[in-house]
Amino acid sequence: MPPLASLLCRRDHRRIHSTLSQLKQFSSSAPSDGTIKSRSSKSIEKILIANRGEIACRIMRTAKRLGIRTVAVYSDADRDSLHVKSADEAVRIGPPPVKLSYLNANSILEAAMRTGAQAIHPGYGFLSENAEFAQLCESEGFTFVGPPSSAIRDMGDKSASKRIMGEAGVPLVPGYHGIDQDIDLMRSEAEKIGYPVLIKPTHGGGGKGMRIVQNPNEFVESFLGAQREAASSFGVDTILLEKYITRPRHIEVQIFGDKHGNTLYLYERDCSVQRRHQKIIEEAPAPNVTDEFRCEVGKAAVSAAKAVGYYNAGTVEFIVDTVSGEFYFMEMNTRLQVEHPVTEMVVGKDLVEWQIRVANGEPLPISQPEDMHLKPEYMLKMFQKDFFLLLEFFIIIVLFPSQKQGTFIMLWKTLFLGCFRPNALCGLLEVRVETGVGQGDTVSMHYDPMIAKLVVWGESRTAALVKLKDCLTNFQIAGLPTNIDFLLKLSSHWAFESGNVETHFIEHYKDELFSDSSDTLKVEKGFKDTKISAILVAACVCKKENSIMTKNLHGSGSPLSIWYSETPFRVNYCAHRNFELEWESEYDGGSALPVKLIVNYQRDGGYLIKSAEDGSSPGNKVEVAQLSEHDFRVKVDGSTATVTLAVYSKGPVEHLHIWHGLQHHHFRQKVGLELSGKDEIQDKRNHMETAVHSPGTVVAPMAGLVVKVLAEDGAKVETGQPVIVLEAMKMEHVVKAPSSGFIRGLQATPGQQVSDGGILFNVQV
Repeated sequence: MPPLASLLCRRDHRRIHSTLSQLKQFSSSAPSDGTIKSRSSKSIEKILIANRGEIACRIMRTAKRLGIRTVAVYSDADRDSLHVKSADEAVRIGPPPVKLSYLNANSILEAAMRTGAQAIHPGYGFLSENAEFAQLCESEGFTFVGPPSSAIRDMGDKSASKRIMGEAGVPLVPGYHGIDQDIDLMRSEAEKIGYPVLIKPTHGGGGKGMRIVQNPNEFVESFLGAQREAASSFGVDTILLEKYITRPRHIEVQIFGDKHGNTLYLYERDCSVQRRHQKIIEEAPAPNVTDEFRCEVGKAAVSAAKAVGYYNAGTVEFIVDTVSGEFYFMEMNTRLQVEHPVTEMVVGKDLVEWQIRVANGEPLPISQPEDMHLKPEYMLKMFQKDFFLLLEFFIIIVLFPSQKQGTFIMLWKTLFLGCFRPNALCGLLEVRVETGVGQGDTVSMHYDPMIAKLVVWGESRTAALVKLKDCLTNFQIAGLPTNIDFLLKLSSHWAFESGNVETHFIEHYKDELFSDSSDTLKVEKGFKDTKISAILVAACVCKKENSIMTKNLHGSGSPLSIWYSETPFRVNYCAHRNFELEWESEYDGGSALPVKLIVNYQRDGGYLIKSAEDGSSPGNKVEVAQLSEHDFRVKVDGSTATVTLAVYSKGPVEHLHIWHGLQHHHFRQKVGLELSGKDEIQDKRNHMETAVHSPGTVVAPMAGLVVKVLAEDGAKVETGQPVIVLEAMKMEHVVKAPSSGFIRGLQATPGQQVSDGGILFNVQV
């Protein structure tokens, strides 16, 4: 294969193969080949979706368009979820833990039998790549909307799959894929491969259990941790070793096959921009790739699929060495991929419909096209996040200020989605939002934290990027923190705009992608923007409250109406009120800072808003027109902007989110009281001081399960020594000693559930 230096260049859009939009449709009368036992000789008329969230909603949308009735399954945590409301029927399958619900194959099959479903679609995750479940569906007479169980089994075992791929001539990364898991043998094989090496579970995916080992001293701990995580996530603890490529790109190819031996590829997606091996942004076609490279990697993907007799949707993943120019087989995902909408937007086809028709025994409508024209797509996963920041910032706030690390962290908890307003462009064909939640829903800690997927289409990569950033700017989510601001910075970064992506992109550019409290100019601008947002919040709240009061009192004949009119009446002076908001500063270690304002009502219906802490300031003249319940047109000192305000309460605290232009700010206010008293501020400070804890205190970085305790209470530890291993979202997180000293107050035991922020132990010198 030619080196990547000659292959990774600006593609010529004129030569990237023609669109699939002119391809003929599937024949609805194509006969089944009879290879799968079915509960009915007819085509699928009722389908059970053995999944939840956005993928369940996505499958239901296509099924309903095809006239197929749908059955949802749900746990107790999902009783009121969107996918339950969207289905024709819904069946409870157990309590929230996945092992008792969405991984309970017997409960799912029982639900299918009770409702008379003919087919089961597994979605992605959960049981989608479980060969035993696929075989069980077939044995019970259900049509499994996916590949044959034999292909799932072959490709699900990464060691076996690499042996099969090697025999099929698909390029492989040097490594050890053997059955013998003796730790001394594995350590010896790692030495032969040469460090750094990649430790990887033979089953599963999503980065779970994956470890990068830089030297022999790290091997044993990393190997054992990977085994535990693999066993917890996939039920299998076997491990493989591979040479770790230091400057890789991650490119995956969408393939599709039918039961008649036809297989094609729908070109590639680049998913190199990742966080902890989790894809954050994905685009198609891959930037800076030639037609020659695209053809070679596509053919390799088809060869991989044919080697295991594959049919239905699948994705073959490759790692590309940007130094040598070689690409290597990583794994095959034997299911519909999370990122499939990107390919759908590019080729203009519904891949879920293709899945159903292939499951019915119909042939693919085409052979590999000679000329397919592609257009750039991007998909961003908007995750629930709590402190989606550099870990060093998190440590400064809560744990141990002496330690800095170049990574960032996500915390998990069940949170209320106070406002969810995908932008107004989502009705257009070139913008698509996939979600499984709505306003007022909860995002549960029990499952994947993804809130939504945003996909945009453009005539060129540049056009798609412009549209992407506009959509992100108008995407409004309140009630739980998200990574939208981070995605905006990422998509606006010069290196990403030029297509210079690889899997270490975020790590390499973290100083430019995250807030830096040492940059005085940025900090000064940040505080100025916050003050403007606070003024807009105060004006919009006053306008909204006054409108409600006027409406309620209008025509009542009450003498109170003049005091609450558009311009509240006062004798010989203008009415005014004090506002005290609270803002969590990203520039000041996340501390809560008060923002005090005085709002003076003007006789013309406007407001003069001043800072309560700056008596010399003349204030800002503000005029407000309310457009709808949440939207306002605001004029501040001659400049006009459209503003969106979302307000919701949690206990005694009112949360106010405001969006205008590129700005989004979140303020808090005590319900029914103005936070202007010194006692209230002092109470908050006392609360913050308590939350920080005493020096040396270590708290749980997230809600999770204690899987291992590596030290005893009273034991002497060194800085950075692992003490507790937590599991959250099926991934292990090692809690380490912040300093040298003796452990005190360690009471955690394996199997114990801990809440985020709960004290785990203290290290005393």
